[in-house]
Amino acid sequence: MTEQQPHQFERGTDGPKVIVVGVDGSESAYRAAAYAAGLARRQGALLAIVYIQPVMATGAAIGAPVAETTDEIADALVQEIRLATERVKDIFDVRWEFHTFRGDPYNGLVTAADELKADAVVVGASEQAGHRFVGSVAVRLVKSGRWPVTVVP
Repeated sequence: MTEQQPHQFERGTDGPKVIVVGVDGSESAYRAAAYAAGLARRQGALLAIVYIQPVMATGAAIGAPVAETTDEIADALVQEIRLATERVKDIFDVRWEFHTFRGDPYNGLVTAADELKADAVVVGASEQAGHRFVGSVAVRLVKSGRWPVTVVP
């Protein structure tokens, strides 16, 4: 007679249950969100839409209302997502949540993926030319090797 081992959680064996997508208002982020929404719908997964509010120490140092500005961006993104969801609700149903985290984009997405127990991460390709030299958020996420990462052009 063999001894049964207790069941341990194993991430990613039955398909993703939580898909994290990073949004920032850019065109590539919207394409990534659309791709992730389709993936979440097909997999029956929760779509966790994440906006990383930048921490702008220099703006705060001169008295700029940084938090209010980034909160306004987050609110505008939520409104756009709600409108898009409403437009397609009869043909495209997906469970989604919106989350905001503070920090730089890479560390913010890592924190979000960890806290939300992501099975997959979807991001848009960087639209900044300098990222060819220093590495984009997408490249850094792929290199971290912590989750399957899809980079949407």
